[in-house]
Amino acid sequence: MVDPKSLLGSPTFPGNEIDPATAHTHHPRLQHHFFSMEQQLEASTLGMWVFLVTEVMFFGGLFMAYLVYRNAFFHDFEEGSRALDVTMGALNTLVLICSSLTMAWAVRSAQIGKKTALLVNLALTMVFGTVFLVVKYFEYAQKFEHHHVPGPSFVGTAGEQIFFSLYFCLTGLHAIHMIVGLGLMAFIFINSAKGKYTPSWYTPVEISGLYWHFVDIVWIFLFPLLYLIGGRYTI
Repeated sequence: MVDPKSLLGSPTFPGNEIDPATAHTHHPRLQHHFFSMEQQLEASTLGMWVFLVTEVMFFGGLFMAYLVYRNAFFHDFEEGSRALDVTMGALNTLVLICSSLTMAWAVRSAQIGKKTALLVNLALTMVFGTVFLVVKYFEYAQKFEHHHVPGPSFVGTAGEQIFFSLYFCLTGLHAIHMIVGLGLMAFIFINSAKGKYTPSWYTPVEISGLYWHFVDIVWIFLFPLLYLIGGRYTI
């Protein structure tokens, strides 16, 4: 009887097939426990998706807290939302959508070996991410000026204070993720300038792109939940 575990390292196991044309070649970036660059890319992508699932669960708990407290303090949450600068929020939404586009172009440039296009799109992605953080800085400054920061000097009802507590928690954690993303983009940019990524190996670019898109998607949910619930546009 064949031990199923013994098949995991076999070229005949599904996903481990070796292309005869490349059977005698070994890419310098291919790790010893993979049979091909394609298999290595698939494993890396799967690993990132697993990590992003944990991030979804992390933010999901905060979203659930938001929904519970919004139901309990519905009108206070509306008043809190009206105190937010919807123009700044909309600007940051547009900025992140543009950054997702340039990130997608960066990944595509890496796939087809366009080094200049890769560098340009990575730079644009970092510029958009930096603009987002700058806008968020000025938005936070407004909250301090208007005493909307939870604490002894807060001006408003208990429900509004809960709203702004969740606002700073959600947007602050998102900003931290954005800073981490910028660090990844800087790392990828430096390695791209050194010519480390080719059509046969661009895994770090694609994996970092998945992370960046996730951060952008989180903001797409935060914007309407926080900024557009105040009944500004009711008829």
